[in-house]
Amino acid sequence: MQKIEISAKTIIFTVFFIILLNLLWMLKDLIFSLFIAFIIMSALKPFVNFLESKKVPRLLAVLGIYFIFIGLFAELLNIIFPPLIQQSAALIKNFPAIVKSLSLQRFQFINLNSFFQYAPNVTGQFFDLAKGFFSNTVFLITTLFFGFYFLLEKDLIFKTVADFFDKEKLIRVTQVINKIEKRMSNWFWGELTLMTVVGVMTFIGLNLIGIKYSLPLAVLAGLLEAVPNLGPIIAAVPMVLIGFSQSSFAGFTALALAFIVQQLENNLVVPLIMKKVVGVNPIITLIALLVGGRLAGVAGIFLAIPITLFIETIFKEITKKTGEK
Repeated sequence: MQKIEISAKTIIFTVFFIILLNLLWMLKDLIFSLFIAFIIMSALKPFVNFLESKKVPRLLAVLGIYFIFIGLFAELLNIIFPPLIQQSAALIKNFPAIVKSLSLQRFQFINLNSFFQYAPNVTGQFFDLAKGFFSNTVFLITTLFFGFYFLLEKDLIFKTVADFFDKEKLIRVTQVINKIEKRMSNWFWGELTLMTVVGVMTFIGLNLIGIKYSLPLAVLAGLLEAVPNLGPIIAAVPMVLIGFSQSSFAGFTALALAFIVQQLENNLVVPLIMKKVVGVNPIITLIALLVGGRLAGVAGIFLAIPITLFIETIFKEITKKTGEK
C-alpha cells in the first residue's frame, strides 16, 4: 500500500488559501465596488486621455468627463424615474391579480401553475435590485469615488504591480492590463448601447400595441440585456402575461413583439454593436451566470459576463505566453 505524505508546507498553504477565500467572501461588496469602478475607469479613460493629449490638465479632464458622465446619468433618471416609479409600483401591486385573472383555459397545453407561482418573484427581484442599487447610497458613492481615483491616478495599476515584476515581465503585465481595460471599455459601451436600443424598441412596440406598464417593462427588457440568452426570455414573461390579462390578441401580439425584438437584437443590433467584444462560449456564459447568481444573487448575474471577460483575457494571455516558450 502506497503511503501518502502531506508536508507541513502544503498544510499551511491550504489553511492560508481557505482563510484568503473566506476573507474575499467577507469583502465581496468591496470587491464588487472596486470591479465596477474599474469598468467605469476603463470606459472613461479614452476620453480623459484624449483631452490630456490636447494639453488639458489631467485633473480638469477627469473632472470634466466625470461630471458629464454623472450629469447625463442623473438627467436620464430625472426624466424617466418619476413615471418609472409610479408605473413600477402599480405593476408590482397589480401583478399577482393580473396572474390570477388569467384564464388557464387559454393555456391548456401547458401546465403554468408552478410557472405563475414564481414569475412574480422573478420580476420583483429585478425591481428590488434596481431599488436597492439606488437606495444604497454608500455603495454608489464609494464606487464613484474609486472610479474617479482610478482615473485621476494615471497608470495606477501599473504603479501598483511594478515592484512585483522584473522589467520583461512588467511589460507583459502592462500589455495584459491594457487589453483588459480595452475589453471592459468595449463591453461597457456596447452593452449600454444594446440595453438602450432594446429598451427603446420595446417601449415603442408596447405603446403601439397598447400594453399597460410599458415603461417599467421596457426598462426591465433593457436591463436584462446584460444577461445573455436568459435575459430576453425572462423580460418577455411579464410582458406576455400582462398582454394576455388584457386580451388574447394583446397577449399574442406581445409575444410576437418579444420575438421580433429578440430577432432584431440577435441578427442586427448585436453584430453591429457588440461585434466580437464578448465572444464567450455559450456554455461558459451559462456557467458564469449560474455561478454568479448562486454566489451573489442578481448582482452576480449582472457582473458575471464582465468578470468572465476579465478572467478569460488573463487566461488567454498566460496560455499564449506559455505557448511561445
